[in-house]
Amino acid sequence: MINMQQLLSTATAVRCSSRRSAVGVGGAPLRHGPASGGRVAHVALLLAAVLIAVCGFGWTEGYLDDRQPVYLEAKIGSYVILDCPVDFPQDEPIPYVLHWNKDNKPVFTLYDGVLNAYETFIGRVTLLNNDILYGKASLNLTSIRESDNGWYECKVIFPNRVPNKRNNGTWFHISVLGGTLLRIPPVNQTVLEGDPAFFHCVVQNPETMFVEWYKDNVSLLEYYDLAHRSMMGPDGSLTINPTQMSDLGFFTCEVRNSANDTQSASAYLNVQYKAKVVYAPKEVYIPFGESAVLNCHFRSNPPLKNLRWEKDGFLFDPYNVQGVFYNRNGSLQFDKVDDSHAGRYSCTPYNDLGTDGPSPIINVIVQRPPFFTIKPKLVYVTKMGGTVQMHCDARDRDGYHIPQITWIKKDGSLLPYGRFSVNGGNITIEDIVESDRGIYGCQATNEAATVTADAEIMIENVSPRAPYNLTGNSTDTSITIRWAPGYIRQYLEYIIWYRLAEAPEWRTLKVNDKHVLEATITNLQPAREYEFMVLCQDNYGDGMFSKAFRYFTKPTEFEQPENGLQDALLQFSQIGSPRNFYVRKEQDNFVARWEPPELGLDQLRFYILRWWIEPQHKLHGSAETSETHYILEQLDEDEMYTIQVFALSTTNYTSGSNEYELYVYPYRRVKVMTVSGVLILLFCLAVISTLLYMKRKRIRQLREAENMKI
Repeated sequence: MINMQQLLSTATAVRCSSRRSAVGVGGAPLRHGPASGGRVAHVALLLAAVLIAVCGFGWTEGYLDDRQPVYLEAKIGSYVILDCPVDFPQDEPIPYVLHWNKDNKPVFTLYDGVLNAYETFIGRVTLLNNDILYGKASLNLTSIRESDNGWYECKVIFPNRVPNKRNNGTWFHISVLGGTLLRIPPVNQTVLEGDPAFFHCVVQNPETMFVEWYKDNVSLLEYYDLAHRSMMGPDGSLTINPTQMSDLGFFTCEVRNSANDTQSASAYLNVQYKAKVVYAPKEVYIPFGESAVLNCHFRSNPPLKNLRWEKDGFLFDPYNVQGVFYNRNGSLQFDKVDDSHAGRYSCTPYNDLGTDGPSPIINVIVQRPPFFTIKPKLVYVTKMGGTVQMHCDARDRDGYHIPQITWIKKDGSLLPYGRFSVNGGNITIEDIVESDRGIYGCQATNEAATVTADAEIMIENVSPRAPYNLTGNSTDTSITIRWAPGYIRQYLEYIIWYRLAEAPEWRTLKVNDKHVLEATITNLQPAREYEFMVLCQDNYGDGMFSKAFRYFTKPTEFEQPENGLQDALLQFSQIGSPRNFYVRKEQDNFVARWEPPELGLDQLRFYILRWWIEPQHKLHGSAETSETHYILEQLDEDEMYTIQVFALSTTNYTSGSNEYELYVYPYRRVKVMTVSGVLILLFCLAVISTLLYMKRKRIRQLREAENMKI
């Protein structure tokens, strides 16, 4: 009697020999499968087909036709992907059982969601049922070894259907290459800390071949502790006993023969352990009134599952404490530190394996950050070879400590060696050279925080003067800025600094042509106000910024004109400047007054009033009004202001008036000083009068005593 399995194998082999070669791992052309030929093979194929149809094996006629073999090649130590789709009836997912066989022996099964790998395939087979690039029955076979050479069959069975098989499954043939040195490569390992780990590295001929092991591409001999816990067998395999969490990484065995030919293969060691705290400081200072983070320094594999904090021996739950919350890594985030946040904290991390215990006590101390009692000036202008002295001092707010004061250069370079000296918080730099130009920082540091005050050194005889007289034109998405140069010098360059008026960060645009005194900034938002400054540079470095200039982009859409060209032009018409702008003190307030513009008054939306503190030209305030006057409030005494009013049109065009400079006299201070002086004078007069009265009274008493004696 004819063996049915042999007939089926023969028939399959005949069909495989007529297929074109597939492409394997790496895109290399693949070999043909088992070859059978001649009349006997054709008779066997016909007989197999007849037997399948007659005996009712439960396969449809198309099942055998769709089982086209795929030929793959792989090197020892590499991997292959066996792509096997699942053809659900009517494309509706239903329960199925998956069998993978190698040379008619089981390799891998999936039944009721449970995965099982057999014999030498344990730890090397992964099901790719959730990968959108491959079918639901696909396999990833890793750490290829010589014994993996052969035929693989994918079978998908639907136990709740009759027939229980459709046109599912595929034949694969794996040809293992490069087996001249290495026979069995290492396989990925997952162990618990303290347990041993074993890696295969079986060579073809141990007597003529040399094996060397590496961890993360570094020779294992260079890991002193790990080398003492490792042992290599006679066949080249590696045993690590016991394992530690620091052993996690890639292990590579490299085989070399007498002809200096080499072959290598790698595997990953995953050492799992309970979540453990690896570091806990005894004291942590957090700054009062500012945000702060209290970290729990832990390590965890598997990943962290939970982290619990305790404060003063009680469970500390941030969800019940206002202004405190968890970060993603489990650390505590204090939104605004106050005295109630001080205490004795400890953290306990957990993962799926449990915890190694809580951290030691962390004593959290709330400390007031330092503040500056003397700040350096914003800008120091000097000459080449000159001397600059910058003053700085700071104190702690609680008065118990004096913060440490240091000076740095903000560009990261070192302070000039041998030419600077520090006395207290003051720094003196002598014999100024070009490289001394830049921004310096005075840093005051205590246990809680570091605060910085900046100062800039500019060299007078090399720094270009600031551009001035900025003007602009705009569209809905761009603004063109024009300026006048501070003076003409060779190798001048300009950089435009710009931002949305309310934005905190600046952007820059470099003008490539040094002879062009204008630049167009594009990709702007319609109907928004932007702020601009122009910076001049030469071969010696940055110069000074121009005064800030603000301008609006036009709206994107306009109403359709009704009266022809005149109305269309009116939409883009400009507006004149406010006239005769001045500021006067009226009673106890400063009042700004101006006259309306002569041109485009019917296009006026409102006026924008702005005032800057000089000489820094720092914007101090801004206001909008439809009147031709405005009361300026909250002006600081003993300050010089530059004040200007702008007319804003319905097309977002702005036109500025003349600038008015106003010095706010320190009335309150003078008044206080005057009243204090008068009081002191009255007190002195009262004291003098009292002394004179007492003196006269004493003289009168002496005279009366003499008269009585007489």
